[in-house]
Amino acid sequence: MNQFCQLLEKYDRLVIFDTETTGLQWSRDEIIEFAAVTVEAGENGPVVSGEYDQLVALSPGGFVPETITKLTGLTSQDLRERGLSKERVCRDISEIISGNSLLIAYNAHFDLSFLYYFLLRSGDPDILKGKDKLDLLTVYRDRRPYPHRLLNAIEAYGLGGKVRNSHRALDDVYATLAVMEAMDAEKQDLVEYVDLFGYIPKFGCPGKPIGSVTYRPQTGGRPLYEEGEIAHV
Repeated sequence: MNQFCQLLEKYDRLVIFDTETTGLQWSRDEIIEFAAVTVEAGENGPVVSGEYDQLVALSPGGFVPETITKLTGLTSQDLRERGLSKERVCRDISEIISGNSLLIAYNAHFDLSFLYYFLLRSGDPDILKGKDKLDLLTVYRDRRPYPHRLLNAIEAYGLGGKVRNSHRALDDVYATLAVMEAMDAEKQDLVEYVDLFGYIPKFGCPGKPIGSVTYRPQTGGRPLYEEGEIAHV
């Protein structure tokens, strides 16, 4: 790993993270797995400085829908037996993202929205204030035509033999990191996408916008950061 120079000049730590959830509604559904990898500057370039992967206990009466079990392999029993309390995971997340950290995810609006409500219920959502954010889905939409799932990015960059999109949080974090490395090797403009999220115009912004993020309709052509008209939604 010899990329990310611009990002690590600006931030002490890059936090690449992913969540697995019981559904798609962040105000109603739950995080059932949280994983993160931290990257920091080393003597010979960026290094993975930490790794976290934890199942999260369900709320009383909560359960993992069959569709999610088929997707992730996780069951309600797994979470009852191996899940940490939500409060403990919130404390761990607070430590992971402390300091001058950049939060990075593929489809970051989704994961950050879940993370906010998770912290609101069981921790301190204020730990997200002042944290810059990078959405690699936005970057990928600028780089390649539809479709734009993480699996498509893995295939487009020839990473299929190295990582996989298994819908388990830690696997997906390492897949996201590998895609990010490939993106940075291709064009070193990731820093331009910090706090800039794209959305498909016909669908609009996906749910409640994140206050610190600028949203712009993404239509292809020029990179999103070169588009003149800013859309705060």
